[in-house]
Amino acid sequence: MPLFINRDQIFAHQVHLLEHKLRSKEERILELETENALLHLRLADCLAQLRREHEGQKEAERRSQLQRNTQRNTHLTISRLHTHLQVLKQDLRGVFGMYVSFARELEQQGREIMEKVALISTTLQQQGEPLQRLQEQVGALELSLEEEKEKCREEKQRRRLLHNALVELRGNIRVHCRVRPVLPFDHYGSSLSISSAVEEVVQAVNDDSVLVHSTKPGSQVLCRMFEFERVHGPEDSQDAVFQEVKPLITSLLDGYNVCIMAYGQTGSGKTHTMIGSHHGNGVASSANEQEGIIPKAASELFRLAAERPVDSVEVSVVEVYNNEVLDLLAKEEEGGAYGVKREVITMATGNVEVPGLTHEPVSSCADVMRLLGSVLRVRAQSPTQVHRDSSRSHLVVTLTITSRSANAIALARRMQSRPAPPRAPPQRDFWSPRCSRRAAPVVPTRGRSTAAYGSPEERPSSPASSACSSPFSSPCHSPCPSPRPSISQEPVKTRLQLVDLAGSECVGMSCVSGAALWESSCINRSLSALSDVLGALAEQRPHVPYRNSKLTHLLQDSIGGDAKLLVMLCVSPTQRFLTESLQSLGFGTRARQVQRGTPRTPRKNNTHLRLK
Repeated sequence: MPLFINRDQIFAHQVHLLEHKLRSKEERILELETENALLHLRLADCLAQLRREHEGQKEAERRSQLQRNTQRNTHLTISRLHTHLQVLKQDLRGVFGMYVSFARELEQQGREIMEKVALISTTLQQQGEPLQRLQEQVGALELSLEEEKEKCREEKQRRRLLHNALVELRGNIRVHCRVRPVLPFDHYGSSLSISSAVEEVVQAVNDDSVLVHSTKPGSQVLCRMFEFERVHGPEDSQDAVFQEVKPLITSLLDGYNVCIMAYGQTGSGKTHTMIGSHHGNGVASSANEQEGIIPKAASELFRLAAERPVDSVEVSVVEVYNNEVLDLLAKEEEGGAYGVKREVITMATGNVEVPGLTHEPVSSCADVMRLLGSVLRVRAQSPTQVHRDSSRSHLVVTLTITSRSANAIALARRMQSRPAPPRAPPQRDFWSPRCSRRAAPVVPTRGRSTAAYGSPEERPSSPASSACSSPFSSPCHSPCPSPRPSISQEPVKTRLQLVDLAGSECVGMSCVSGAALWESSCINRSLSALSDVLGALAEQRPHVPYRNSKLTHLLQDSIGGDAKLLVMLCVSPTQRFLTESLQSLGFGTRARQVQRGTPRTPRKNNTHLRLK
């Protein structure tokens, strides 16, 4: 009987065998892959070790090479030093040989000189009478030398007196003009074309004349000439400008108050003229050619003070901002901010004082510039269409000099011992705006000296000789005492005021608004008040409006008193700023027309002139 074979079971068995073999193969593959991974890890370790060994070998070779190079360089350096040392030794031997030879020659010459001295001594002993004559001649020469020294001192005193007379003859109010060169910002911010905006219409013709010649299309041709005491062109340096100001510093130590102010529009060069280009750090360098009048004046002041008896020098700095006087050297108690508000008052004597103003003692120009540099950072400045660093306040730097000069004391005693002139007949008088003292009308005497009057009654009184009178009042006929301190045993104080005024351009030119508009309004009002004061002085009005502005009230003694005032006009040369330049030149012309009497001087013959 045949056997029954189940094919399905056979196939299933074969499939089972094949699956078993497949699992065996997969397990084998997994084992091989594991071994392969382990071999790769071992291979990576071997490669890393080989790399480290290779790098270590290279590093060792590099160090060895570096050591060999260092040793080679060291040997070369040592060899060069050895060669140089040999040369130095050879030179030293030569120098030592020269020294020995020079010593021998010096010793030989010394012996010869001693022999000659002994011979001369023997000869002089034998000739005693010629020696006595020589001694007499030496005594006569020493006496002559002392006489010449005394004459030299007298000549120096005479030179100072003549110098002050020369400065007075030039006029108590002097006006200088400085025309700056064309600058890059002249090309921008103008409604005119570039060629028209930068056209130079203001030119320095010579040392005392400025020509304004404009041929603007569509308008009338403008050609005007202005004359001043001194005109500086664009080519003049800071030193050339200061040389014309320098004589005033000499007058300061001779007992006069001096005021120098810079007037002009923003960007015309006022701050550059007064302080200089590198004024931000506050460090004054005497070798800096860009220094302005303030550092140069301080340096000249201390140079002259070293030759004369000066007790102390003090500096104060104020700014007039929005018609308020701010003390820049004082700090507010709350917050420590600079700029404490002060008030300007007129004392009973007529002097203008600022109570509580901070005065810092200084001993050199560097001290002055250090203080000035610290306050310049807090000075009111803001950019406008005219200039990016436009000053929005008037800066007043005052140097107060205290001295006890013997010459000044003798001078005061001579002045106090002079007999007072007889009183003039009573006339219609008016009240001075500066104090309650009465003033007699002044007779203009331009071109006439005191020798032209027959008697003291015919002589005009000296206006502006006292700070407590009107500029036209007579100090001789006044019951009010003179504000100048009598020079006895008390110290004499004189002031040097250096003023950097804010810009005088119109609002339409600067294109300001908001708070800046109020600043410009205050600036223009104060400058208009200054112009009104000069106009009143020029027209000899009985009332001078000093109190219309804090600026004019603060500078009252300098403008209408007996100080020597110099106005430095700074003007721009281009067509773009023609209107502002004409305004500045007109201001200078009005200032020149002010006729002030000669201040009290150290001269015996004190002439009272009215100069233009």
